[in-house]
This record gives sequence, structure tokens and C-alpha cells, in this order.
Amino acid sequence: MTQDGQLDLGVAAGASRQVATRPAATPPVATRRPPPDPAPQLPVARVLVDTGLAHLDRPFDYLVPAALHESAVPGCRVKVRFAGRQTDGFLLDRVAASEHEGTLAPLSKVVSPEPVLAPEVVRLAAAVVDRWAGTTGDVLRLAIPPRHARTEVRERPEAPADPLPALDPDPWPSVASGAAYLGALRDGRPARGVRAVLPTEDPAELVARAVLATLHAGRGAVVCVPDVADLDRWDAVFAGVLGHRRHVVLSAGQGPAARYRAFLAARRGDVRVVLGTRAAAWAPVDDLGLVAMWDDGDDLFAEPRAPYPHAREVLLTRALERDAGVLLTGHARSAEAQALVDSGWCAELAVDDAVRRAAWARPAVTDGSTHGSAPARLPTEVFRAVREAEGAVLVQVPRRGYRAALSCQSCREPARCASCAGPLAQLSSKATLVCRWCATPAPDWSCPHCGAAGLRAPVVGQLRTAEEYARAFPEHEVVTSGGDSVLGEIEPGRRIVLATPGAEPRVAGGYAVVVLMDTWLALGRDDVRVVEEAHRRWFNALALAAPGGRSIAVGEPASLQALVRADPVGLARRELAQRRETHLPPFGRLATLDAAPEVLATLAGRPWTPHTEVLGPVPADPRTPEIERLVLRAPRAEGAKLSAALREVAAERSAAKQASVRVQVDPPSF
Repeated sequence: MTQDGQLDLGVAAGASRQVATRPAATPPVATRRPPPDPAPQLPVARVLVDTGLAHLDRPFDYLVPAALHESAVPGCRVKVRFAGRQTDGFLLDRVAASEHEGTLAPLSKVVSPEPVLAPEVVRLAAAVVDRWAGTTGDVLRLAIPPRHARTEVRERPEAPADPLPALDPDPWPSVASGAAYLGALRDGRPARGVRAVLPTEDPAELVARAVLATLHAGRGAVVCVPDVADLDRWDAVFAGVLGHRRHVVLSAGQGPAARYRAFLAARRGDVRVVLGTRAAAWAPVDDLGLVAMWDDGDDLFAEPRAPYPHAREVLLTRALERDAGVLLTGHARSAEAQALVDSGWCAELAVDDAVRRAAWARPAVTDGSTHGSAPARLPTEVFRAVREAEGAVLVQVPRRGYRAALSCQSCREPARCASCAGPLAQLSSKATLVCRWCATPAPDWSCPHCGAAGLRAPVVGQLRTAEEYARAFPEHEVVTSGGDSVLGEIEPGRRIVLATPGAEPRVAGGYAVVVLMDTWLALGRDDVRVVEEAHRRWFNALALAAPGGRSIAVGEPASLQALVRADPVGLARRELAQRRETHLPPFGRLATLDAAPEVLATLAGRPWTPHTEVLGPVPADPRTPEIERLVLRAPRAEGAKLSAALREVAAERSAAKQASVRVQVDPPSF
């Protein structure tokens, strides 16, 4: 071969003479391997193949070879040949005959005879697919953790030898209807309720008492908490109430072995109680008698992977399917939980009004001004309360970082990145300005509108606020919690904790003072759930106050009346009324479609359901201008038809090998 890729004729001639002296090679004869002998009974396997394609989201029939007859059990993992390659799948069922007229391809391999896919989970997956317009393969990836072979062969744990602890005759003294609710669970009846939890009560113990009543009925329970940081404390409380080895902890944040071990313990029936984060909502608990959730309004319960189901709705679907009890608890109240109460499907496990008001550290509200002056960054009321505090002080700051937003000192225009027009921020007192979107530094920034180089910070994070508090209170230790550095617990003492929402550490005995800073900023986000979410975070922070402790909220008094009245239920009712007026979930079905503009232009003119409103398209994200968003809003009665139409679109585009459309049904925010 020459350098220009042409065959060298001299070399070719010599080669031909040498080859000519050898006998000609015989071309290989294609031989078809004879089909394996079929299994003696039920030789056809219905297999759900993980194709990842919406138009092929259905079971396929395969032949069960006689050699795999014993190991090919319903629910096990298998390998099959699909579209010319080996593909993973789950064996759903075995039947005597197939409706397929041709020759069935055989199962290639049984990966493991462990029946990891429970029949209940198959039905649950079908319901979730129909509700959220997804595919079964995507749902099962959420429901079943990856296999860990060594864990499967480990010796199974022994069942607890000690009897179940006795039930407390009055475990919920603050709730008049608590005894009746827990008695129904003890008798195996599907009691369903929404429970307001006071700051003086331990939610983990309240839920554990309900689980214990369920165990006395011989049924199982699934309990979900939003954050993995809560699991250690809840795990210890459950062990104390239920006894050791009666529950397992299941979370996506566990290592592969630990997660699979907990999953198998539930699937095999070794335990009947699973405690965990949103991953636990799918746990295959035998004879499910109770599903419980703490703080169901937390956005961590919204699955970020397709088809984006919410753990609360998954649990409610299971409760309906299994005729199980329901217990939703929280310091705050979500609109969805209130809708369950208003519909009568769940009972209101109410606390007496006088007891409720006495339990909460109801905040004094200040706008930061004094005698008509401009609002102060550190209001006088806050300064005095912190100075007089004998214990720890919690200051909740709605933004993390140092200077989270910047604007021109002269013309007040927002400071933007020259590369992508994203917002500029400063991460520390000596750090260079940097774009929050593309991370491009902007050391020599000047305002493109007026040419000034000065900057002001209308929004500061907990790090900058910590500097201000350290200067104002030099006798206090100032610590921060948020972002990548979240504290779980601090020692009691005269210290000030600056924390972002959700990152507030606990302190033994509670905080002497709780301060909610910049509440106007938490309410300023462009989100349909902004009021509900802000109050949820505020109520959770106020619940950390010590009995008799003080609390102060910095903001507009008119927007903080639910805090002043310690009335999360009233707030939820008002939010629910607004949802009804605007036909938003849970009264309507909402779907967002993200795709290129030309794709959405076609979908916008597509017939959906008789009363579906098509809104948009609008930009989906400023960072990706090439993607737009279409919003579909339909009455609740047409929700199933809208989801079916969305699945049809996905199947059509998949069959045509077109780019997929990101579909999210009832997103937590939009």
C-alpha cells in the first residue's frame, strides 16, 4: 500500500504468485443452531424488555428452554436477544402458549432466579405509566435497585425472637381522634388521616406508634421522609419503638450492597417495615397496611428522573390498590394533603386550637424600619432579641452564598455576564465576580447601561449575613449551615447559626430565638407554589424554637399572618381555593412539553382532549434558548386521556426515530 492509499502493483504481483501455490479456502457454511427443547410446563415467558423505546413498551413472548425451566421464575431478571443484541428484561409471567405465529426466540439467560419484581410493583408501574405518561422500563429503574450478586447469596437474617412491644393506650394525647385512628390500624382497617405535628412533638415517634399498631394487625408499612439527613434519627426512634430488626432503611443514597440488602429483606418478607427517602415508596412490602410520609410538601419527594412521579402520589396509589391506611404528617400542610381532607378521603387528625397556638413560637413581625426610616439590614427588634438570648440563635437566610445577586450601584440594572447574560455573583468577600450560569469570571465588570463600575447587593447569602452578625455580636460564636456544608446538630450555648432553608441544625432543648430574615425574598420567586413552599420552610424553622422561645420574622406583616396565627391548615385552604380558581393541580391536570420550537409548533396544533388548553410556547430555561416549553392544562376528569395522548406522541416519535420530547405531568413547579 502506497502513502496515497493505492495498491503497490509490484508487491501485489509477488503476493499473487505466493497465494497461487496454496489451496483455495472453502467459504464457511452458515449453520442454524437447532432450537432448544422447550420447558416441560408453561414453556412461554412473557418478558418486559428494557428497550428504552416508547413504541415497544409492552411484553414480548420468548421460549423457555428446558435447561432454564427451574430458574426462569416470574419476577426474575433475564437476558434476551432483541433487535440483534443481548438486552436486559424482567420475566413477568409464564404461560402455556403464545399468540405469536412465528418461532419464538429462546431466553438467552436467567441472570438470577431471585424474583425481584413483585406482582404488586408490576401493577403499580402500570398505574404510574398511565398517570405520568412514561414507560415501564423507566418506572422499574426507580422501583428496583441494581443487582448486587454477593448480597443475594448472603445468609438471611433471623426473625426477631422477642414479641412486639405493647401498644401505648394513649400515644397521641394531643389529638382527640387519635385513639380511634390508631385502633383502626391495629384492627387492620384502612384508616387514612392527615396529622398536624406540633413543635413539642417528635414526628418520628408519632409515625412509629402508627406503624406499631399496623404491625399488631399483621400488616406492613412504608414510611418516607424527604432528606437522607433525617434517616439516622428516625432509624433510632423506630428501633426504640418497634424493637430491633423489625424495619430496614432504604435510600438511593446508600451503597449498592446496603440498598439491595434492604430491598431483598422487604421482598423476601424478612421485614415488614421500610423507612427511607422517596426510593422507599416503591419498597415491595408484603400485605401493605400503612403508607406514611413526613413533610409531603418537600420538593425532594419529586423524582428528578423520568417519568418524574411524586413519592406522595406513588404511596397514595399503593394505598388505594392495597386497601391500606394513609398517614401524612408535617408542621406545615400541603395543598394536596388538604385536598384529601376536603374530599373526605382522609380524616383531619386535628389538634385543639388552644394547644396548637400555645405550642408554636409565634413570631413578632417587623419590616426593619423605625419611625418611618428606611428598613435596616439588622432591625432593632432582631438586635435586641439576639443580644438578650441566653442560648443558641437560629437565623434563617433564604439564599446561600455571599452576594447572591448584584446590580449597578448607579442605575440599579442587574449585573449580567458578558458571555451568556447570566446573573453575576460574588462567592466570598475577596472573590472575583463570576457568572452563576456559565462560571465565567468578570474581574473588570462595568455596567453596559451607564458605564459605572460600582456594585450593590440587593440579595445577600448566609455567608455575607454571617459577617454582619459577627461584627454586631462579637461575644457570640457565628456558624453557617448550607450548600455543601450542612450541619446536622450543634452543641447548646451562646452561638448564632446562619442557615439556609432546610439546612437548619438541631440543638438540644431548642433555640432561644429564631429569626426569619428577608421573607420578602422567599415570596418573590416566580412559582405557583411559592407561598406554600415559603411557609413550609418557615414553619419547619419555627418548630426548632425552645418551649417559650422567641421568634421574629422580617418582612411584610400582611403576608405573614399564617405564621402569626400559627395556622398552617388555614393557609393550605386558601392556597387550595386559589388552585381551584386557576384549574391547577390537584383540580386540573397539567403537563409541560420541552422541545425545539419547530416540534412544539406541531404539537400545539394537535388535538388533545376536548377541554385541554394549550399555553405557550415560552422559553423553558434562559440557559438553553434553543428549547421551548408548551404547557397543557386539562380538567381533572380528562387527566387520564391527556396522559394517554402524551404517551401516544412519545410512541409515534420513537417509532419514527425522531428526537424525544421531555414530558412532565403535574410538575412541582413550572
